[in-house]
Amino acid sequence: MGRDDVGDYLGGQNPIIPSASTLFHLVLYWRCWAEKEREKGRGKGKENRKRKRKRREEKGKKTEKEKEEKGKRREREGKGREGKRREEKGREGKGREGKRREREGKGREGKRREREGKGREGKRREEKGKRRERKEKRREEKRREEKRREEKRREEKRREEKRREEKRREEKRREEKRREERRENFPPSPAVSGVPRVKAAKPHELPPFRSACPQMTPLSAQICPFPSEEGESRGRRAIKRETEPDIAPQRSPASSRPCRSAKVDAERQKTLALKMPMELTQSRIQKIWLPNDNRPALPRRSCGPQLANSPTVIVMVGLPARGKTYISKKLTRYLNWIGVPTKVFNVGEYRREAVKHYSSYDFFRPDNEEAMKVRRQCALAALRDVKQYLTEEAGQIAVFDATNTTRERRGMILNFAKENGFKVFFIESVCNDPTVVATNVMEVKLSSPDYRDCNSTDAMEDFMKRINCYQASYQPLDPDDYDRELSLIKVIDVGRRFLVNRVQDHIQSRIVYYLMNIHVQPRTIYLCRHGESEFNLKGKIGGDSGLSNRGKKFALALNKFVEEQNLKDLKVWTSQLKRTIQTAEALQLPYEQWKALNEIDAGVCEEMTYEEIRDQYPEEFVLRDQDKYYYRYPSGESYQDLVQRLEPVIMELERQENVLVICHQAVMRCLLAYFLDKSADEMPYLKCPLHTVLKLTPVAYGCRVESISLNIEAVNTHRERPENMNNSQKPS
Repeated sequence: MGRDDVGDYLGGQNPIIPSASTLFHLVLYWRCWAEKEREKGRGKGKENRKRKRKRREEKGKKTEKEKEEKGKRREREGKGREGKRREEKGREGKGREGKRREREGKGREGKRREREGKGREGKRREEKGKRRERKEKRREEKRREEKRREEKRREEKRREEKRREEKRREEKRREEKRREERRENFPPSPAVSGVPRVKAAKPHELPPFRSACPQMTPLSAQICPFPSEEGESRGRRAIKRETEPDIAPQRSPASSRPCRSAKVDAERQKTLALKMPMELTQSRIQKIWLPNDNRPALPRRSCGPQLANSPTVIVMVGLPARGKTYISKKLTRYLNWIGVPTKVFNVGEYRREAVKHYSSYDFFRPDNEEAMKVRRQCALAALRDVKQYLTEEAGQIAVFDATNTTRERRGMILNFAKENGFKVFFIESVCNDPTVVATNVMEVKLSSPDYRDCNSTDAMEDFMKRINCYQASYQPLDPDDYDRELSLIKVIDVGRRFLVNRVQDHIQSRIVYYLMNIHVQPRTIYLCRHGESEFNLKGKIGGDSGLSNRGKKFALALNKFVEEQNLKDLKVWTSQLKRTIQTAEALQLPYEQWKALNEIDAGVCEEMTYEEIRDQYPEEFVLRDQDKYYYRYPSGESYQDLVQRLEPVIMELERQENVLVICHQAVMRCLLAYFLDKSADEMPYLKCPLHTVLKLTPVAYGCRVESISLNIEAVNTHRERPENMNNSQKPS
């Protein structure tokens, strides 16, 4: 049924009303038919478009071909008519010879030149293009390589940061674990009624031992000569039972706590016995701690840190202006800092005291017998003071600073030491560089009291003549033959070479090690604390908190300060705690982390305020105020321990040039005490404020200090020395 049939079926004279099903099928048929018609139309349209495109392409090709033929035809016509006419005209003008030359030139030389020119120019351009391609290729490879390296560096940096973060977290977990163990072993100490408080005594103030109970027989218990031991650092004394064997006691947390009553002590001993293994508790030594009494104190020399098993006399040897006094003072400063009592005895000062007015170099001539007697008497007077210092004043090392250029003078010193039981160690300074000698004379010797009223030219001339007087009788140390039995070190040309002979004991080896690390090159050392931390704001000590907002501002200000100083090869050192690392990261410079630069370990008092320490550990609070240098926190450190920990840092600082040390308050106090030659009593109270940089510049016989504030507000963490601390004061 077609389209017309459908129309007749629906619209005739007698229309038939179809059913719904019929209408549905009719509509479906209509849609199918319409879709087929549209597809036919689309197919015809595609074919028509293809035919039109093909006709256009054929027409374009035909047009191009016609144009090409037309151009060739015009070229032939032009060359055939006008070209021939011009060529004939040229031939007529040139004649036979010209035509021949033209033919030969064009036929032989011209063609050759044309071929060569075309070949050379083409090859040159081709080679240039190839070079350009190779260059671009190399640049691209270089860019890719740099990109790979940069990605590798970033990846390594991310890994390093990840390792550091994991390490910090691990350290923090360990520290928290240790702190929990400490607090379990050291509960807060409430006051016990009826038991007197114990005052911390210095080692030299300890009285002889006495029995604690009637049934105990006192023995000759010994005081440990090193006050760094935990019990002795607080000035208490121990008595051991007579029935128990003489073995070393096992360290336990309770051994450092004072006995408040027999009941408390028995309970603690019982608790410890349950905790400790049987092999450690079967023969454990019981300690009973007693307060001070009225018996006379033992001398300090018998109780202090004896790093030298017998007193030592260090004898300087060398011509004037060779750095003997510089070495003497620097070595004395170091030995006092590590806890070895040391003093310099400069014979020149004795001579100036004996001879009030210096006239000229004639005083030092070898043939001036009267002056030689005076100089000998001055040396003997200095040796008498050396003996008094080492035997009566608890000194351990005396530095005899003089030229000592003759074997006779050195023999006199050796006899003196042998009679008194002293060891002798010689330090000879040899310098053959005239520039160094002249510089030393200009910087140091011309400012001495001998040339106070003399101009520099005359003083320089007189001092050089004085050196010549010593040079005439100078007998250097000979470790290969005459002086082979002596203990000595020769410092040659300001530390370029060293010669060491027969080092006898520990303190001499430390002296040698120190002398081999120092140098005289100009340099600057910067000391500063970390930026203000969150615990600083809360008044807590220790811990590993991050920087506060003001601390972060200080880190940025420190970066600007370092840039303004314009220092080459500046090294930056930090501790391994978070607050110093965050301060150093703002500098955008490489930095080294030193575990030795960590803050003093407060033991059970870590992350506590001073008020909390006073409430929970009142006795420890008072003991620390009585002697801050020797006091050690329970399971923690003292300033004396911190000095021993910082000794490698000092050695490395002496070897370096420009260094910035970002550290903590107690650490900075110890370092500053070394450079400024401060005593152990002054060290714990040196002021080291936050957000302040100390610039240290070593000079001839000391160190110049400049304090530079970066104008960033911060809390004050300094505690002044307590006043009126006496033996009777008790914790409240």
